[in-house]
Amino acid sequence: MADRTSSSITINASAPEVMAVIADFPAYPGWAEGITAAEVVSTAEDGRADQVRITLEAGPIRDTYVLAYDWAGDDAVHWNLAEAGTMLTGMTGAYRLAPADGSTEVTYELAVDVRIPMIGMVRRKAEKRIIETALKGLKRRVEA
Repeated sequence: MADRTSSSITINASAPEVMAVIADFPAYPGWAEGITAAEVVSTAEDGRADQVRITLEAGPIRDTYVLAYDWAGDDAVHWNLAEAGTMLTGMTGAYRLAPADGSTEVTYELAVDVRIPMIGMVRRKAEKRIIETALKGLKRRVEA
């Protein structure tokens, strides 16, 4: 898997409030740009999603894949590609939450591998765009 790209944003809410939005996968099409469907395939004993089938339509990239999630309470969630789609061959990522003066600092890390050859610089730029869009959407959703 390639090096991860990451970025952070401060959200005016508690970590449990932020994590509740992150964990609400069926609502993703309403705020996560490019995601047209997010179906929970299985849940863990704590009731949070263990595997989620995602349908992505972002410009020319259209794919459906399954992500496996590992939750660390309201502090972090990590995921990796459990079932590849037609375009994606690998994905790892994480949301890490930390208290920040009554708010929550959210860091999003992402590394994606695709079937088509892609120069590292171009891949990192695409990952950065995905991360920035997701963090802004998450902030809007949580603070609404």
